[in-house]
Amino acid sequence: MNKNEITFELTPWESFLEDFYDSSISAAQLLTFFEGEDDDALEETFLDLEDASVAIDLSDLPRGGATGEAARRLREEQQLVRDGKLLSGLEENDPLRLYLEELAAIPVQGDLRLLSEQLAKDRSDEGLRTRIVNLCLSRVVELAGEYTGYGVLLLDLIQEGSLGLWQGTVGFAGGNFEDCRDWWIRQYMAQAILRQARASGLGQKMRQAVEDYRMVDERLLSELGRNPTLDEVAEAMHMTVSEVETVRKFLDNARLVGRAHETREPEEESPEDAQAVEDTAYYQTRERVDSLMSGISELESKVVSMRYGLDGKAPQTAAEVGRKLNLTVSEVVELETSALTKMRQSKE
Repeated sequence: MNKNEITFELTPWESFLEDFYDSSISAAQLLTFFEGEDDDALEETFLDLEDASVAIDLSDLPRGGATGEAARRLREEQQLVRDGKLLSGLEENDPLRLYLEELAAIPVQGDLRLLSEQLAKDRSDEGLRTRIVNLCLSRVVELAGEYTGYGVLLLDLIQEGSLGLWQGTVGFAGGNFEDCRDWWIRQYMAQAILRQARASGLGQKMRQAVEDYRMVDERLLSELGRNPTLDEVAEAMHMTVSEVETVRKFLDNARLVGRAHETREPEEESPEDAQAVEDTAYYQTRERVDSLMSGISELESKVVSMRYGLDGKAPQTAAEVGRKLNLTVSEVVELETSALTKMRQSKE
């Protein structure tokens, strides 16, 4: 999705998100931004990221951190994936092994490229979607191996990735299917890892590590008369250089998020002046928007109005609009993009 030229008053999160359209956002930034928020807020955020095609980058999240039996199992799975012995290294009655054996027994046939081209032409063919999903389940397992060690068991990662695969298949409207498929699989796995990190209090732990980093950095700066190196900070904090790099990334992200939350102090003006300016600006904007929207279809007008709150209600995500208008997320995005393109051309 492209950035929209027509903008209205944005929340701190929406303003922050604008810089990441069609790109990626770090998991640490998300944990920092939504620390203290409820789970519903995080789930809404996941929908926002999907709508804006913003991937979740897990590179600044530390691996490990689990304790007890869960940690043992996570290490075991990570090692089996690394050695390429995931199936043979598991016990015969292990649920993950049973799933992999069932997966291997599923008959798959067909050319993925040709099938995806057919799907783009006829998106209502459920049998075709099922064939494509079955053809790609092994890819889910392959990608899940890249996410071992983050606190989520492989079978859970595979389950989430399979949901992402289905979502990507349902919403596919053309283009490179493999890229679309992998993006959705990774996105759902990353969401599962973020939920687990949040539940285990990783954001709070990292925030404490950031405070320790600040104190050590200031102490070493005073003692050495220069900025300390990462090695020196790592030694003082009794951590590895890699762990300290992760903490520093988290600190940088916290600063960026803090700036996103900042608001400028409004200039003082009388209530009468403020109301007059507000009324004039509102009606001028309203008339201009109405004029621009006269050149788009009725359905495009509905989508734009619902997405940007032009109907007097709160702005809605593409998923919410799709549910109310019986459209897929991709169809909503296509209609919105088409409408905004026409409106921009009309403006010119």
